[in-house]
Amino acid sequence: MITAADVYKIGMITRTHGVRGEVAFQFTDDVWDRVEADYLFLSLDGLLVPFFLEEWRFRSDTVALLKFEDVDKADAAERLVGAEVFFPKALTPSEVDDEDLTWQMFTGFEVWQEGQCLGHVSSVYDQTANILLEIITPDGREILIPAHEDFIQRADHRERRLYVSVPDELLTLND
Repeated sequence: MITAADVYKIGMITRTHGVRGEVAFQFTDDVWDRVEADYLFLSLDGLLVPFFLEEWRFRSDTVALLKFEDVDKADAAERLVGAEVFFPKALTPSEVDDEDLTWQMFTGFEVWQEGQCLGHVSSVYDQTANILLEIITPDGREILIPAHEDFIQRADHRERRLYVSVPDELLTLND
């Protein structure tokens, strides 16, 4: 049986699309497309349920229209709206080609410094030249870390961890 430790969140079903069972999928990571996955997990009533992909197409950089097998009508698709979508860690490539890499892909990653988990990336601000990672700490504080090669040491895509070396002054800037 699949557990929460075996998957990570990559988005949410936001609405139905059309009458043949398609749904709009707001995603933070397009890993399912890069590895040509056959299925995704949806969280329904607290359970991780596999849904096999029949087809998909991108509407934007963060939205795709998905058609799942055996979901053929709008009312069946309606039951999926609001479901969080997860991807299995076992299918995640350990390396990502630089040409496929986007800062948005780091949403949800744990951020580690000197053996300590600082928190997780809740969002990425990439509208300006200075890209910032918003980190939510275990105690609920928000930290902004510049997404710069001087601060980011490495990324483990399979474990969804980002290893950083950030000056303490940046970590306590909002305190």
